[in-house]
Amino acid sequence: MNGQHIFGISLTMMPEIAEIKRGALEIISETELLSKLKKGPLRVKFGADPTSADIHLGHTVVLEKLRKFQELGHSVVFIIGDYTAMIGDPSGRSETRNRLSKEEVKRNSVTYQEQVFKILDRNKTEVVYNSRWFDSMSSMELLELTTHSTVAQMLARADFKKRYTEGSDISMLEFMYPLLQAYDSIKVKADVEIGGSDQKFNLLMGRQFQLDFKQEPQVVITMPLLEGLDGVKKMSKTYGNYIGICEPPNEIFGKVMSISDELMIRYYELLTYEDIDSVKEMNPRDAKAGLAGKIVERFYDAGVAENARNEFERVFVKKDVPAGIGTLRVKEKKACVVDLLVQSGLVPSKNEARRAIRQGAFRVDDIKITDEKLQLEMEKEYVFRIGRRKFIRVKGT
Repeated sequence: MNGQHIFGISLTMMPEIAEIKRGALEIISETELLSKLKKGPLRVKFGADPTSADIHLGHTVVLEKLRKFQELGHSVVFIIGDYTAMIGDPSGRSETRNRLSKEEVKRNSVTYQEQVFKILDRNKTEVVYNSRWFDSMSSMELLELTTHSTVAQMLARADFKKRYTEGSDISMLEFMYPLLQAYDSIKVKADVEIGGSDQKFNLLMGRQFQLDFKQEPQVVITMPLLEGLDGVKKMSKTYGNYIGICEPPNEIFGKVMSISDELMIRYYELLTYEDIDSVKEMNPRDAKAGLAGKIVERFYDAGVAENARNEFERVFVKKDVPAGIGTLRVKEKKACVVDLLVQSGLVPSKNEARRAIRQGAFRVDDIKITDEKLQLEMEKEYVFRIGRRKFIRVKGT
């Protein structure tokens, strides 16, 4: 050891390495990353297929790491997979994806960019559509990409292997997807590519392609998949356990406050730059409110975050009714709570209304209702509540 290096690592680079490693599952390889960092600013590749218009916090784990690279002086190459989106990424899928039309992809890509730049620095981001090179490739050139991989290699991939063993269909088109994503790395000369842990196969394919095309292979950084509100399954709209970054601030704040203390620490690690040891020393409720505020501020501003916190305190601590809730006016002099719940829009159907009542999720004026046949007189005003965050006033005309 000398005054400038420890184990061959420059002391000035150690904080940068620590920031890059925070929350990451794997870096392949760290030695290569150190070598690249010594040479100067990196081109960090991030590819996204605009298969849907909305982004949730699970997506932002990778985006936050990309933002950190930008803050450290590197540039992000954001590849919008308008070409690959029409094939569909098979990662983590138990069946073939439905293919999207060009119109759907184009529409989603506009919304996706608007949301991505809530996190990434637009001035340090190069946006590229991969149709730029794939649209101009001949069929022979596309087929040539298949010579860089084998069927055995594809079937060794976990999700393909599982589907093959179960006798589920795997289209030949799906085999093309990792090859196309890998070719993107060659076209943009990526130094680093970041993705979720479910993307590891595709990211490593990019390294293989770069070697085959006589380029220096990209460093692969995989990030964990963020658990949803249930703390078990990955965050997904499919599972209904997500927090959308464009949701109303009060909704975001309330959802964050509903997570477990254990999950809160993980969110802090993956979604913020806070010192985890300091967070663990805090009162859990204060730490969670701090996290909720930071997330709301990230996508809105400090004033909105403070208002969301005050509203949460007023409604869920002081048990007041939220400001600005809607009102249902009822013509009948007497009505069944099941019918009123459906009319109010708090539930989509009578079956859902009955289920909410049976599960103890329905309250009238903060009194739990257990009788599905209860009739209410419309001479007075009531406040209906489903769960923790759905409210509406109900009164006669």
